[in-house]
Amino acid sequence: MKAYRRIEMSVGVFVLLGIMAIGWLALKVGQVGGLGESGYTLVASFNDAGGMRSGGDIMMAGVTIGRIDSVTLTNNEQATMVLRINEGVKITEDSFASVRTKGIIGDRYVRITQGSEDTFLTSGQEIEETESAINIEDLISKYIFSGKD
Repeated sequence: MKAYRRIEMSVGVFVLLGIMAIGWLALKVGQVGGLGESGYTLVASFNDAGGMRSGGDIMMAGVTIGRIDSVTLTNNEQATMVLRINEGVKITEDSFASVRTKGIIGDRYVRITQGSEDTFLTSGQEIEETESAINIEDLISKYIFSGKD
C-alpha cells in the first residue's frame, strides 16, 4: 500500500510539473502577462496603420527585431504604435519606419530602415519619419476611376 501511494504521488508531481511547464511556455511564446517583455520601446505615428495589431513583427534587414506593443488612434487622425525593440538593437535617430506586407497577401509588419546618424534613439523616443501602409483597394479604385472623365 505504501509503494502504491508513492507511485501516485510521483505521477501527480510529474503531471503538475508538466502542466506548469506547458503554461509557462504558452505565456512565454505568447508574450502574455509581462513575460518575454525585454528591450525598450519607441513610438511611431502613421496616417494609416493598414490593420496592424499588437504583437505584429518589427523587422530590419529581413530580421525580426521586436514586436508591436499597442496600436491606438490619436486625435482621431493618426495611428500611434508603441514598438518594443529587442535588447542590443540600436535604432538611429534618422531612421525610417514603414508598414509593409510579407508577400502579396501576407501579414503586415513594420520595417525599420536605419539612417546614417551616429546617435541612437532611447526608450520612449519617437521615430519621426514614417510611411503608411499601401492600400491596394485604393490604388485599384484610383486606376479604374481615373480614366472616366
